[in-house]
Amino acid sequence: MSVNGGDVENATTLDYVMHFFTFAWKVIFAFVPPCTWLGGWLTFVVALMMIGLVTTIVGDLATIFGCLIGLEPEATAILFVALGTSLPDLFASKTAAVNEKYADASVGNVTGSNSVNVFLGLGTPWVIATIYHEVQGTTFKVNAGTLSISVVTYSVCAILCFILLLVRRYTKLFGRAELGGPSVTKYVSGCFLIFLWFVYVLISCLVIYDILKF
Repeated sequence: MSVNGGDVENATTLDYVMHFFTFAWKVIFAFVPPCTWLGGWLTFVVALMMIGLVTTIVGDLATIFGCLIGLEPEATAILFVALGTSLPDLFASKTAAVNEKYADASVGNVTGSNSVNVFLGLGTPWVIATIYHEVQGTTFKVNAGTLSISVVTYSVCAILCFILLLVRRYTKLFGRAELGGPSVTKYVSGCFLIFLWFVYVLISCLVIYDILKF
């Protein structure tokens, strides 16, 4: 319940702000058992259940909010649902980047999270729905809608992101590091990645609302 894990002397203003906004979650997650129990497996399973619970709550709230303000379901998905469910990954990557010597854990968390979202998050409900409709003797069919343009846009942005990571690794200007490095290039890289997200959201929304035709 203490700010900065009890290290109050070194706590910054941001630490106090984040502690205020995350206090309820800290209390809830305090019920996760310690890693010394059952070789850490109990902690792992309970933590996954907690993350799933938080993701469900955030996703449902985002969907309801999008419905209330009259957004198209696709726009709600790429704006609020995706952002809300990715915030835990954002903080996890930030923590990994600060505490680890290399950027592997941070970057790997991003790619691994997306892999779970796409392969497990889509594959599992599709398999369940297919089995259900097969038993009922009906056909399971979901139209893509504007998903194809969204996937293409995301793929292009993701390729540009990996190109940036490679350039940062092998270029002295960026400090030959995927994360961090000189202040100017560090902030330029961060702004570029945020810009890619805005480009993805903008193009996807323009297609969803039929402003752009493909």
